[in-house]
Amino acid sequence: MIYFLRHGEDDESYIGGWSDGELTKQGIEQVKEICTTLSHLPISRIVSSDIKRARMTAQIVGDALSLPVTYTSALREQDKGLLTGRKKEEAYLEYPDYRTVDVSRKYPKGESLMDLYERVKILLQEIEGWDEVLLVTHRGVINMVYFLMENRLPDQDKEQFQVTHASIHEWRPKEKKIERISKWDK
Repeated sequence: MIYFLRHGEDDESYIGGWSDGELTKQGIEQVKEICTTLSHLPISRIVSSDIKRARMTAQIVGDALSLPVTYTSALREQDKGLLTGRKKEEAYLEYPDYRTVDVSRKYPKGESLMDLYERVKILLQEIEGWDEVLLVTHRGVINMVYFLMENRLPDQDKEQFQVTHASIHEWRPKEKKIERISKWDK
């Protein structure tokens, strides 16, 4: 079994992507509370995105489960290029066309949603044989797994798979199935 965990809450007034924003106090609490559920799952190792909000999440989980964490850029969110880490209101004033972006359109000096889709497709091929692993990552990455398992191209609806902060998603590669099994709920 391979589990995906979205990082805890961060400041949503900034554009995420590859930014180094931290978890909020609420985000830290979300992760601490979801550790109870994680402690009942067969997890023998943790691999995390190397972006700060995911690293913080993985460290909390690693400490709670007494497991080391390995970090990788392969689990990064979509690269939002020049918009990364900027206040949304300011970025969208300067780049108004990027408030809604076509799935094939790249962010300035960044990736398109299709780039992320292709990157996650390669990642899934590489980790298909893994077992008892928790992957700490981002909504965009987990959404792409859902699209790939449903054999669909991505769209702009970020909410459709309910990849909420600190939600756990179980991926069964042989069955080509992913489903949310738990969420932080307060």
